[in-house]
Amino acid sequence: MTNFQKGMSLVELMVSMLIGLFLTLGLFAMFSMSSSNVVTTSQFNQLQENGRIALALMERDITQLGFMGDITGTDFILGTNMALRDGITNDCIGAGVNNGTLPNAEPAHFRRLWGYEAGKSAESLTCLNGVNPNTDVIQIKRLIGPPVTNPNGERYYMAVNSSEAVLFKGGNPPNPALENARFWEYQHHIYFIKNDGSVPVLRRKTLTKNNGMNNEEQLVEGIENMRILYGFDNDGDDTADSFMPAENVTTLMWDNELFQRLVAVRVFLLVRAIDEDKSYTNDTTYTLGDKEIKGLNDHYRRKVVSTTMVLANPVLIRN
Repeated sequence: MTNFQKGMSLVELMVSMLIGLFLTLGLFAMFSMSSSNVVTTSQFNQLQENGRIALALMERDITQLGFMGDITGTDFILGTNMALRDGITNDCIGAGVNNGTLPNAEPAHFRRLWGYEAGKSAESLTCLNGVNPNTDVIQIKRLIGPPVTNPNGERYYMAVNSSEAVLFKGGNPPNPALENARFWEYQHHIYFIKNDGSVPVLRRKTLTKNNGMNNEEQLVEGIENMRILYGFDNDGDDTADSFMPAENVTTLMWDNELFQRLVAVRVFLLVRAIDEDKSYTNDTTYTLGDKEIKGLNDHYRRKVVSTTMVLANPVLIRN
């Protein structure tokens, strides 16, 4: 008796191959969708984290704006309540008659805060170059706590009591020392946006004793735009009644010579993904306070983060 072995017919083979093809296409589609979701989720997480870090770095400085130890709330007048033991190289000067890194002898308010929009404002800070156009710049001057007992670092320091202050370089404290004075680190910070290649970066200028304001730190990648609105109190209750961009803040308001007082700052950041996603086209309009950014039409994901920062210290005595 002969045994016969039957194989698959041509039709059965073609049907099985077709089914296998559909299964393979389904697997590829699932893999592609999963990969796209991973990229999207990863980029949104990156946007959120970069924005959070940038705001946190700026918030500590801005909320402590104007802190000058025991003399907080009083303006500096050289020869009366203020003395400069040491000068500065690589100064950074902004608008106004007394808006350098250190107070000068002009009989005018020493600006502890000043800002502008790069490429739009007529004035700018002398130590900056290459700032991305249509992005805001903000400078902050303050003392950094806690007080130190041995001011020998690579910074500027201020000896302060309730009525006088002496500014000096680390390692060269004033002699004789002020009565009942404490020593604090003095800092001048400037926040701005400048590209590193094609990547926008939030940067900061920082004061040191030997290099002045010629120190530039890269803080957070992907910060593409910054808009700052300044909140002024009009009725003396220390609560902001109006917020306005730097171009609407007058000289008298910067110098706190009107009844209006600066009490809060709103910061808006447009955060951009570091890498492109060619499967995504960005045609979204973004609102940064009073400013709209649209017509980007590229392949970068973006996110707006913002916060309102209440100033803990008066720039000058308000009440």
